[in-house]
Amino acid sequence: MADLLNVKVDELMAKVIAKNPNETEFHQAVQEVAASLMPFINENPKYLNNKVLERMVEPERVIIFRVPWIDDKGEVQVNRGFRIEMSSVIGPYKGGLRFHPTVNLGILKFLAFEQVFKNSLTTLPMGGGKGGSDFDPKGKSDNEVMRFCQSFMTELQRHIGPNTDVPAGDIGVGGREIGYLFGQYKRIKNEFTGVLTGKGIEYSGSLIRPEATGYGTVYFAQEMLKLKNDSLEGKVVVISGSGNVAQFATEKVLDMGGKVVTLSDSSGFIYDKDGIDREKLEYVMQLKNIRRGRIKEYADKYGAEYHEGKTPWGIACDVALPCATQNELNEDDAKTLVKNGCFVVAEGANMPSTAEAIDVFLEAKILYAPGKAANAGGVAVSGLEMTQNSMRLPWTREEVDERLQQIMTSIHDTCVKYGREDENYIDYQKGANIGGFIKVAEAMIAQGVV
Repeated sequence: MADLLNVKVDELMAKVIAKNPNETEFHQAVQEVAASLMPFINENPKYLNNKVLERMVEPERVIIFRVPWIDDKGEVQVNRGFRIEMSSVIGPYKGGLRFHPTVNLGILKFLAFEQVFKNSLTTLPMGGGKGGSDFDPKGKSDNEVMRFCQSFMTELQRHIGPNTDVPAGDIGVGGREIGYLFGQYKRIKNEFTGVLTGKGIEYSGSLIRPEATGYGTVYFAQEMLKLKNDSLEGKVVVISGSGNVAQFATEKVLDMGGKVVTLSDSSGFIYDKDGIDREKLEYVMQLKNIRRGRIKEYADKYGAEYHEGKTPWGIACDVALPCATQNELNEDDAKTLVKNGCFVVAEGANMPSTAEAIDVFLEAKILYAPGKAANAGGVAVSGLEMTQNSMRLPWTREEVDERLQQIMTSIHDTCVKYGREDENYIDYQKGANIGGFIKVAEAMIAQGVV
């Protein structure tokens, strides 16, 4: 039977690779989902007969467009914009916009595909999508970023709307960029609607939205530990990244009594053996969010170790939270983590672990939570922001945080339901994939061949 299932996965992957050449991240995401889903699909012939997975890997719509803008020197620059509208069977397309030089079709298709499962797991009525541009906000003035965002939205506005497609932020798209994008949409459409999430609180944004992905990742890790009659209290935690997700994951680990010893950016990582306390975290937030500096400055200020060009996975820890970017943690990193005693990995980024690294975690039977489950807090609060916008009614910080915790607990329960292997082990990867798949698959069958 195992050989037959492998053949089915191989047949699916051959078709995906032939249709989507050179899109390695997309191939990786589909392979990971297909391998864990195929036994379940094989046991439920209606999913096979309706070719649900074959339909899910094909985007409903792919939009590619030119983004011309003028820099501060008066020179014309041209970037490429994208929006992948992957699936709308359970709600409007929902997913972030990423502005980064590495953005391409394959990366956005992988992110959109993952988003379908992630959004389904939240139980909120949101489909999956993703978009962005190869534009790099780093080193650009506010005026340059504004002009780019206005040009980007001038085209994107044709394809989105509060009941069609609701983008949010991602890497390179924070509060500043969302503000410029929203302003241009409102200007063109002459309407004030909840077409973007991650908005400023002054103009119908939601409290807790900047914190949500980091908080949610930690809430999920805490739920995994709770099932083992354990907690984050006293645990040494290694975190990668230093943006919103990493910052607020650090904050929530501190709230729960843990000790964070690393943060990183694309240039390297810092190791603070004494731990990153609240005063140091506030410095990081000023450094990265306002001054847009490099994490090395933290080491210079606090006398911490700085490891240029490296990732933090060689540091001994109990818990690892990869919160930076895709494929940042490889097989050797995973083996080092396990060897050094790490027994919890919760992904705050999208697909930060390579397939080989995931195999190491699963073989070691540590508590491993894939990003589609552990980092769903961001899109969950985006969904709550959409609800508040529809109601024209803001919720308090406490109300949103309580709902976020409930959603993360619900996602954890779903993973346990579908991922339990025996009394002592839960395969959270399998649980997340099956749990996210079922709702979308049932909706697809109910709506016919569309």
